[in-house]
Parts: sequence; structure tokens; C-alpha cells
Amino acid sequence: MVNMLEIYISLINNLGLGIILALILSKTKFFKNLILNHKIGVLEKILLCCIFGGLGIIATYTGVPVNGALANFRAIGVVVGGMLGGFWVGLGAGVIAGIHRWAIDIGGFTAVACGIATILEGMIGGIASQYLKNSQHKWARAFLVTVVSQIVQMLTILIVAKPFDEALALVELIALPMITINAIGSALFMLIIEGIFAEQQKIGAHKAHLALQIANQTLPIMRTGFNETTMEEVAKIILNKTGVTAVAFTDKVKILAHVGVGADHHKPNNKILTDITKKVLKNQKYGVARNHSEVGCQYEGCCLNSAVIVPLFVRKEIIGTMKLYSENVNGIDHVDIELAQGLAHLFSTQIELSIIDEQARLLEKAELKALQAQINPHFLFNAINTIVSLCRTKPDEARRLLIHLGDFFRKNLNTMKEFVSLHDEIEHIKSYVAIEQARFGDKLKVEYDIGNVKCKIPPLTLQPLVENAIKHGLLNKTNGGNVKVRAYYYKDEIRILIEDNGIGMKETNNLLSDREHSNKGIALININNRLKNVFGDDYGLEIKSKLGYGTSVCVRIPSIQRREIA
Repeated sequence: MVNMLEIYISLINNLGLGIILALILSKTKFFKNLILNHKIGVLEKILLCCIFGGLGIIATYTGVPVNGALANFRAIGVVVGGMLGGFWVGLGAGVIAGIHRWAIDIGGFTAVACGIATILEGMIGGIASQYLKNSQHKWARAFLVTVVSQIVQMLTILIVAKPFDEALALVELIALPMITINAIGSALFMLIIEGIFAEQQKIGAHKAHLALQIANQTLPIMRTGFNETTMEEVAKIILNKTGVTAVAFTDKVKILAHVGVGADHHKPNNKILTDITKKVLKNQKYGVARNHSEVGCQYEGCCLNSAVIVPLFVRKEIIGTMKLYSENVNGIDHVDIELAQGLAHLFSTQIELSIIDEQARLLEKAELKALQAQINPHFLFNAINTIVSLCRTKPDEARRLLIHLGDFFRKNLNTMKEFVSLHDEIEHIKSYVAIEQARFGDKLKVEYDIGNVKCKIPPLTLQPLVENAIKHGLLNKTNGGNVKVRAYYYKDEIRILIEDNGIGMKETNNLLSDREHSNKGIALININNRLKNVFGDDYGLEIKSKLGYGTSVCVRIPSIQRREIA
């Protein structure tokens, strides 16, 4: 007669075998891909049913004979299978292991009852999965679910197995050992599975860091544009940094670059060869090819057997694709997909920046008339967004800002006049400031002290200076600051001061030279040159600044205009 202690010892020994099998299984790439696959299809569910049902069958064969029945760890496989794969996986694994339990010769008088109980246990695990998807400490949940399932098994034996007296004696002997050992086994099995997810999270974090490294390395290259030369250099960096077999870029009709395996026939300027790339361009959604047939390359001897293809966008319009290839069938896992999507997003941004850079270079080379007519797109976008946000809550304020925006751009585009009055230029500034104050509120204050000064100046002389003071002087300060626009007569000159109490600058000597500077420096150079061209070399801009205290820009023009306007 087997006693309870012997059952405990035998179940613990068998459990050791089960845990070893679970560890081995968790190290296989095939099983990892199944477990980590967020979109489990019919084929994946069938495979998971077979795996966890197979674990149940192994548990049956290694079970301990007890009074015409078997004490075993079969519940672990079907319960964990249901918790991981869902109801249908739990049911399928339970049916496989349950039918086997009923059919084998060593079934004993509990064969039917244990077969039914195994199916019910799989269903319990599957039902539990619906409520535990996002829960932490799944191992603890697995412990509790297995306790419930084992209680159900004992009740099933009492109800189905005959004679009842023998069933009751069996349950009294095996219930406690099987409930405790199997519950512990399920918890350990789930801990092993959670280890797979933890490992994948580390890999994902590494890939995210890798994506940032690649983006940092490719940023200066991408600034030169989306073309064959640029994308070949970028593809080489990705190939060297990652473990993929090949990297390719296309535009909407042809290959721009392909490095790695397959470069002998995936050549730049050739038409796109793979069917899945054409599909991605059409649907504008990423695609994954799991085998060579899905890759769709018609070239005989092509070794590319799986790939992830992601679209590249500029301003929401698709411009091409990026492709990561593997020589292995099913060689692309979800981490590769996330890496590809992250890189594609970064590259799309970099390509858009390259377009902005090109526009900036064109602006730097523009003639005086083009400078007078230039519009800052960011200011326009920000102004529109501000007005949109006020349309429902403060319609009158939105209307007022629209009027200011119209006035601002009308004056910005007015290049026909060689001169405008100081009053018109101040109104231009006020339109600009009104929009910026709507965005930044109390962080921005502007004062005007013009007095009775009257003069004419080239258009767009003062507004860019006020804009510089706000953007580069005040908005980098946490609490913002003040700008003061002041005009006065000084000897035979008229001086117009734009003063701010912003962050200031260390060095101002080169701001008005012909050397290359930032956009702020370019604006100052052009304004200074225009004033000198109009009024002579004795006039123009003077800049004073102290780091941490602010900047003062003085516009000097001849006061002879006083008599002419009067």
C-alpha cells in the first residue's frame, strides 16, 4: 500500500523531470517565437496544443500508480497551456492529454474521470487567461488556478469513478499531494515562461538603444538627402550594427541601396523585385515575410528567406521603404519588427530634417527680395495651432489673432515698397507679438517707447530683431522676460533700441561679419547690410550683450529724415 509520503516523494521526482523539460523547451527559438507571438494564428494554436498536450502525455507515462489510478503532474501542462495560449489552446491540450489518459492500458478505474478532468483543467486555464493578461506575478496566479483545477479533478473522480468507496479512498490519499505539488509546478513553469518575457524585454531595450546609436550615427549622413549614395551608407551602418543578413532601401519605384546577401541581383536603380515591398508601398503598412515564397523575389538562387519591410514617410506621404532581411525561414521576430519600425520612424524624421536643411540653405543664398518675403513656417504652424485651440473656448480672441496673423503676413510679403514708416514697422511687430503672447502668456512682455520719432526704414528691419530677442533671448528662460522697443534722437541720428533681459551672449563680435552663422546671425547680417546699402557705412546695427543679463540691438539711421517727413 502506497502512503502519502511516498506519493509526495514520487511526485517531486517527476516534477523535477517536468521542470527540466520546461527549461529545455524555453531555450528553443521555436518555442520562444510561439510564446512571444502577439498575434497567435490557427497554426500557432495547433502547435501550442500539441506541445502542452504532449507534456500532459509525458506526465501520464511518468505517473505514480496508486490503488488502480495514477498520481501525476499532467495538470501542469494543460493549465499553463491554457493560461498562455487562451481558451482554445487549453481545451486542445486538455483533449489531447485527456483522451490519451482514457485510452492507455494503465488507465485503471479512474481513466474516464481523469480524462474528463484533464479537459476541464485545460478549459479552466484558458478561461483564467482572459482575466490575467496584464496581471503581474503570473506565477502566483498559476498556482491558484492549478489549485482550483486539481480540486475540480478530485470532484470529477468522486462523481464519475466507480465504485464510490474506492474513489473516495483514492481522493483522500492523492488530493493533498497532487494539489500542492502540481500547483508549485505550475508556478515554477510560469516563472520560466516569465523569464522568456524578461529576456525579451532586455533584448528590446538593447535594440532600442541600438536604434538610437544608429540614428545618431546616420543623422549627419541623412542630412544630405534621400538618394542612392546616402542610403547605401546608412544601410552599411545598419548591417554592421545589427545581426540581419541584408539591408535595403527603396523609393516608390526602384531600389536605392541594398547591402549584404542578395546585393548581386538587388541592385540600385533596378525596379523593385519583391512582391511584399510592392504591397507595403500600396497599403502603407509594414509587412513581414516568413519564408522565401512570401518574400517574392523571382531571382533564382536568392537566399533571402524572411524580411520585415516598413514604409518611410515625409509629412504623412510615403516616399519609400526600408527592409531588413534574414537568410533563415522565420528569421524575423517581433523584436526585429520593432527595431525596423523604430528606425523607419527616426529615418523619416531625419529625411524631413534634410528637406528643412535644404530649404534653410536656399534661404541663406537668397537675394534681398527673397529675404524680405521669407516666412517662418514654424511660426505659421504654431500660430494656426494657437488660433485653432481658441476657436471654441475664446472665439473673439481667435478672431483677433486671425486679424493679427493676416496683418503680419501682409506686411511680411510686402516687398514692393523700398521703405515703410516706423509706425507701420511697429504695427508689424505688434501683430507678431500678439500671436506669440497668445502662446506664451505672461512669460512674454513687450513695451514700446517711440515718442514723437518719425522716420522711414526698409521693411522687415525691426520685426526680425524683436523675433530674435524673443526666440533666442527670452524663451530659453524659465520665467520668460521683457522686450523693450525704444526710439529717440541722438545728435544727427535716430536710434531704435530693441532690448531684452534674456539669457544674453558671451560673444557678439562676429555676429555682423560675413562668416556663416546660425539663422539668427544670417538675419542680423542681412539687416545690417541692407541698412548700410541704404544709409551708408556709418550706419547699421550695433549689438551689446552680457551673458545672463540680456542683449541690446541698436538700429542707427540718419536723422535727416526728420526734416523730410515733417
